Amino acid sequence: MDQPTERNRLDEEESPYLRQHADNPVNWQPWDEQALETAKEHDVPIFLSIGYSACHWCHVMESESFADEEVAEMLNENFVPIKVDREERPDVDSIYMTVCQLVTSRGGWPLSAWLTPEGKPFHIGTYFPKESKRGQPGFLDILERLAETWETDRDEVENRAQQWTDAATDQLEETPDTVAAAEPPSSDALEAAADTAVRSADRQYGGFGSGGPKFPQPSRLRVLARAFDRTGREEYLEVLEESLDAMIDGGLYDHVGGGFHRYCVDRDWTVPHFEKMLYDNAEIPRALLAGYQLTDEERYAETVAETLEFVERELTHDEGGFFSTLDAQSEDSETGEREEGAFFVWTPEEVSEVLADETDADLFCARYDITESGNFEGQNQPNRVQSISSLAGEFDLEESDVETRLEAARERLFEAREQRPRPNRDEKVLASWNGLMIATYAEAALVLGDDEYAETAVDALEFVRDRLWDADEKRLSRRYKDGDVAVDGYLEDYAFLARAAVGCYEATGEVDHLAFALELARSIEAEFWDAEAGTLYFTPESGESLVTRPQELNDQPTPSAAGVAVETLLALDGFAGDSEAFEAIASTVLETHANRIEANPLQHASLCLAADRLESGALEITVAADELPDAWRDRFAETYRPDRLFARRPPTEDGLEAWLEQLGLADAPAIWAGREARDGEPTLYVCRGRTCSPPTRDVEDALEWLGGNTSATTADETTSDGPESPF
Repeated sequence: MDQPTERNRLDEEESPYLRQHADNPVNWQPWDEQALETAKEHDVPIFLSIGYSACHWCHVMESESFADEEVAEMLNENFVPIKVDREERPDVDSIYMTVCQLVTSRGGWPLSAWLTPEGKPFHIGTYFPKESKRGQPGFLDILERLAETWETDRDEVENRAQQWTDAATDQLEETPDTVAAAEPPSSDALEAAADTAVRSADRQYGGFGSGGPKFPQPSRLRVLARAFDRTGREEYLEVLEESLDAMIDGGLYDHVGGGFHRYCVDRDWTVPHFEKMLYDNAEIPRALLAGYQLTDEERYAETVAETLEFVERELTHDEGGFFSTLDAQSEDSETGEREEGAFFVWTPEEVSEVLADETDADLFCARYDITESGNFEGQNQPNRVQSISSLAGEFDLEESDVETRLEAARERLFEAREQRPRPNRDEKVLASWNGLMIATYAEAALVLGDDEYAETAVDALEFVRDRLWDADEKRLSRRYKDGDVAVDGYLEDYAFLARAAVGCYEATGEVDHLAFALELARSIEAEFWDAEAGTLYFTPESGESLVTRPQELNDQPTPSAAGVAVETLLALDGFAGDSEAFEAIASTVLETHANRIEANPLQHASLCLAADRLESGALEITVAADELPDAWRDRFAETYRPDRLFARRPPTEDGLEAWLEQLGLADAPAIWAGREARDGEPTLYVCRGRTCSPPTRDVEDALEWLGGNTSATTADETTSDGPESPF
């Protein structure tokens, strides 16, 4: 057969993951019209390989197979080989990963799928070695067999492809013909999700599941935090604290440089997969902020601060905006080979070499479990295993002295580590992941009282808005890199960025951010809302047509796009115009999927959180002032209030008129109407469940009123009983 594709076209792409494969002898094509039409024109199947730049096993499969001339010849002659960066094209990834999970009961990356020219899958898996070993079929054998089957048993291939496509459509696209539930799920779904989280919790080592690997699961942590706030049930808080403690003490956290790795390969959180993803370093700190408010544990706040310092140092564009990942692999200083974890691990000898003082070296090694035997291939990923008090006793030092010496040691080790060859950085800027990170910075500004966090959030929001938002077309693109913009935005891009814009408005009181959030919300309605189906789809109505149109209802490592969209629409409903019905859309989505949510609430954690917000209503804190008084912010930040909405407005009616004009509103929404500053002083209005406090200039009066008008059930009233794939 003549080669259906003439050359490797990935050198034309901006995605770092695709460019990593630009020198392969495989004639890789990007997922585009040219590649798909080539498959149809030559009537040959597609080999689809999906991964991402920081994926360890993606690198392994490349070195074993895709850099191999024999494999390349087989692929080039019999298939149209297509490479997809899952971070750029989550829609494509969602469809074929769903098929993989349905067919094989597992998933992960690299994802390997064989498709008909129409894009329908007929064979699927993840990593394959070049040659068969340990019961795994060899990649070459699979290619030979499928090429022959395509020629000799085409009907069977087509039938299987249609069956699998139908199954994916049923899983991803279809909604109930009739909505059995008369109303959305109640807050009972939140408690049911929390109960399931408790049952699945590892009460010995923290986190979830009885074995390894261990994943952060930040959506589960948010469920536990909010369920505890609603019910006062101590077990929810205990599981939350056990999980947070395990993550910040174990190898998931980078104790030398800050920030979180992707996940740990073992049950006790010792050894991570070393890549650092922007979304983990957004969502885990968000959970830590909730834990800090609920427990007043300073180390949670300290870990947030250290993580945001890492993000600012290593994942932030010079002009604002955040990069995507740091690779797991880097060059080993001794061997020159790229190895996983090389940048992060230590031996006792290396620690002693950097820390000339023997006591300092012994202290650090004892604190962080740096041993001769090692915990990772003869070296050590630091884990915090001894308390300051036990070290003080062991080394006959004051606790304050131990803390001072450990911090000085960490700083010297960090400086030494900076001289090592660094992991590669994926410098694409994704709208959705930036939305997650911006929202966390904005929340940290409010909870920790640091205005610099708000400035960082605003800088990033403006960076993304300037480069990815088309104000004329009201369209959002997904990816920016080196001046190049690509890919139509998905629901998660609009929803996560809208939530971030709301957060920036709350943190700064600047109406422009609220206006942007409303624009994004209107685009969600225009592009993703299907009134007939009663749902929000993941792909835009005007976007590329794939074999099925997915929804994203489940939580992955990132929150469910539909769940965040629903919560954000509910938050924005109070600012919407008379003709807009954000709450009605949110309510309908929850009604449509009520049976699915109630049948498996923990899998739909973000939708459970949205259902709880719909039932409970927002805690509206209207502040009529030019600036939010620090004392007010501090008092509200002290307590976890998951449905808090700071509805800031100008102190005068004239000032509000200018805001309404900017927002395109004829009249002031109820959340602002008649709520000007009294006697020229900052004035506070607090409302919950459509019941409002009197206007006050004393935050303690507002809090006292709120204490008597809470929607949460008290503890005495509570009667409730109480490898995994990396996504």
